[in-house]
Amino acid sequence: MIEAANRLQTVEEYYFSKKLREVGLLIASGKPVINLGIGSPDLQPPQKVVDAITASFQNPSAHKYQSYQGLPELREAIAKFYKEHFSVSLNPSNEILPLMGSKEGIMHISMAYLNEGDEVLIPNPGYPTYQSVTKLVGAKGVLYELDEANNWMPDFKALEKLDLSKVKLMWVNYPHMPTGAKPSKYVFEELVAFGKKHNILIVNDNPYSFILNESPKSILNVEGAKDVCLELNSLSKTFNMAGWRVGMVVGNSEHINNILKVKSNMDSGMFYGIQKGAIEALNCSKMWFATLNNVYLQRRNLVWQLADALNCTYDKEATGLFVWAKLPASIKSEVFIDKILNENHVFITPGTIFGSKGEGYIRFSLCASTEVLEEAIERIK
Repeated sequence: MIEAANRLQTVEEYYFSKKLREVGLLIASGKPVINLGIGSPDLQPPQKVVDAITASFQNPSAHKYQSYQGLPELREAIAKFYKEHFSVSLNPSNEILPLMGSKEGIMHISMAYLNEGDEVLIPNPGYPTYQSVTKLVGAKGVLYELDEANNWMPDFKALEKLDLSKVKLMWVNYPHMPTGAKPSKYVFEELVAFGKKHNILIVNDNPYSFILNESPKSILNVEGAKDVCLELNSLSKTFNMAGWRVGMVVGNSEHINNILKVKSNMDSGMFYGIQKGAIEALNCSKMWFATLNNVYLQRRNLVWQLADALNCTYDKEATGLFVWAKLPASIKSEVFIDKILNENHVFITPGTIFGSKGEGYIRFSLCASTEVLEEAIERIK
């Protein structure tokens, strides 16, 4: 038997990859499982986005290899989007790199900047991929704890007490997933100052800014942020295009060029039609966000009722595509969700998959219709 690479001994299969097989087996056996675990938007993209990809099939260039840097008009649309919604100026020629989903950007950035033995600051709780990719490239993850008492913001006093001599990169994610915490007024300024002081690349993963959030923010809006910061963004949640795999990384030209050196060796460009659809999405009016959030408001009210039925508490000021809820004292997250899955046939995400600070919490997705959510409430009651 040919042995796998040693790096695979440091990571496990992604939680949802494993758990959804279990859910699938329950469904196959006749159990009507309601999936409130994963944040895969069930709503449709804007119609003009679908029309654009359909029309693109007739273009003689549609089926050829595309530019590694994406269509110029896509980068221009991203620049316009950032200027309009974040008041951030970007040069479309060298400060924007379209991605096949922002998740690949996590790998590309890590490969571009991390050597074996380098250290990476990773939020706990936080997106599991930060830790997995860090391990895959041979770097070492250093968890920094986020706490409900501090509204899930970094504790800079605690960070300053760490040995930061080997830290090269720091992952941040605001609005925060899984908790939905919005960035506080000064947190981005503090992060930029922290990065400059310790020569650490700060990467803000920012795919949730427009979901149930009236004040979208970018870390690049802070003066001098481009010196030490990158930002990832995505069309998956904002425009219901998760399966299209369209994202971006933005920052100064030197950082973008380094990432391009990796990316250009990993793929041969994004499909032309998807890029044309992405351009239409980025040019949507603010009415799109209002309509989308009206749906999510209704759904969130029902999820709050579901959380109430489970005796959970939650923050009504949180944003994003999920509701992060605290279980009654002494109840373990994974034991709880397995009980609900097997007895009520409702799948909810345990907080522990996001790190040890997620113990005692669960996460509900808003990616289910009001009818499905009402059925879940009835099952729990």
